[in-house]
Amino acid sequence: METPEVKIIECPRDAMQGLHAFIPTDVKVSYLNELLKVGFDTIDIGSFVSAKAIPQLADTAEVLSRIDTTGSRSKLLVIVANERGAEDACKQQGVTYLGYPFSISETFQQRNTNTSIEGSWERTERIAELANKAGKELVVYISMAFGNPYGDPWNAAIALRWTERLVNELGVRIISLADTVGVAKSEDISAMFNALIPAMPDVEFGAHLHARLDNWKVKTDAAWMAGCRRFDGALKGYGGCPMAEDDLVGNLSTELFVADLESGGTVTGLDHVQLERCLQQALTVFPQ
Repeated sequence: METPEVKIIECPRDAMQGLHAFIPTDVKVSYLNELLKVGFDTIDIGSFVSAKAIPQLADTAEVLSRIDTTGSRSKLLVIVANERGAEDACKQQGVTYLGYPFSISETFQQRNTNTSIEGSWERTERIAELANKAGKELVVYISMAFGNPYGDPWNAAIALRWTERLVNELGVRIISLADTVGVAKSEDISAMFNALIPAMPDVEFGAHLHARLDNWKVKTDAAWMAGCRRFDGALKGYGGCPMAEDDLVGNLSTELFVADLESGGTVTGLDHVQLERCLQQALTVFPQ
C-alpha cells in the first residue's frame, strides 16, 4: 500500500458525545473495532472528562480495555479537560495522544472546561508536563479558531498569538485549528494556515472543521491549498460540540472528504471496502 499523503483522524468521540441516548458499550466496542481496520492515522476514541458533563463517554476506560488493536496502524487519541482527566488518560497504555481544547473565546472556555483562558493556559502547562512524563504526546485544539457566536473579541492575531505561545513556551508540536461552531470563512482558513505553516515548519497543523453538506468542500479546499495535511472528520458527518450551541453543527464527513481527495489523485491509504462496512455499521450505531 502506498504511503498516505494526508493524515485522516476519524473522530467517533466527537460523533457520539452530544447524543442523549446512551450507546451501549458493546455497540461502541464493535464499531470501534471495525474503524481500527480502515487504516486511519489516528482515531479520536473517547474522553476522560466528567461523566456529568459528557455521560455518553463515561465508559471510555472500559472501551479502551476491550477494543482489539491487533494489526491496526491507527494511533489512539483521547480528550481531556483538566489534570485529573490527563492523569487517568496517561494510565492507558494504548493511548498515544492526549487532546486538550484550548479556546480563544472566553465564553466558550468557561462553558467547555469551566475555567478562564488564563486558567486554561495554566492547565495546559500542567497537562503537557503529565503527558511528557507518561510518554504521551499532547495535541492542542484551538477552539473557536475562526470566530465565535458569543461576541467575544476575535481576529487572526489573537489566534496566532496563542498558537505561538503554545509552541514556543510549552513545546506543543501538534495543533489543530477548530471551527467549533462552523462559522469559518474560507478566507480566514486560508489566512490562518498560510500564516502558521511556513512560520512553524516543525509543527504539525491540523484542521478540525465542523461543516454542513453545502460548505465542507470550500473549507477543506482552503485548508489543503494552504498546506494543511491533517484533517479530522467523522463518518457521515455525525456529531459536533455539545458545549457550543444547542443545535450541533456536524463534523466534516470523512467519506466525502476521502472521495474528494482521491478523485484528485491524493493517496489516503485507507481500505475502502472496510470503510464502506463502517459506513453501513454507523447507521445502526447512531440514531437516524
